[in-house]
Amino acid sequence: MDAAQQESTARARELQRSWYGEPLGALFRRLIDDLGLNQARLAAVLGLSAPMLSQLMSGQRAKIGNPAVVQRVQALQDLAGQVADGSVSAAEATARMEEVKKSQGGSVLTGTSQTTNSTGAPTVRRVVREIQSLLRSVAAAGDIIDAADSLAPSHPELAEFLRVYGAGRTADAVAHYEAHQN
Repeated sequence: MDAAQQESTARARELQRSWYGEPLGALFRRLIDDLGLNQARLAAVLGLSAPMLSQLMSGQRAKIGNPAVVQRVQALQDLAGQVADGSVSAAEATARMEEVKKSQGGSVLTGTSQTTNSTGAPTVRRVVREIQSLLRSVAAAGDIIDAADSLAPSHPELAEFLRVYGAGRTADAVAHYEAHQN
């Protein structure tokens, strides 16, 4: 890979980080591991061609152009979290992946089975992802960090919130959320 290609890939990964919270290669690899998939199966569930998935993972492409695919990614992230916390079995996850695959974008994310736990309350991960999504739809991660830096001297708690939810990893935001409950 020449210097121009390396620079283009680095730029694409930085854009992915600002749009999706992390480079898509890391996000997709985690989904593959957490849900027991391979790249071809993940591509099929998301509604992407295998070459497109590969280009997104490698940073040859920066953006997922289809909003329905972005929503399927979010649905799979939620599902992976439910598998990890034991609220969804592997067999149930396989059935839900088929629902995600068939979805046109909105129905899976609004169904209560994906957004609530057994008590009917939204899962912490789901709440955190909604907060992250909202912040990231308003501004890029770099802009959120700049705003946090501006707020830090007078409002350190708000600055921390912006950094954690606006530019941080989901796992860190979940930990922050849980630490600030009650």
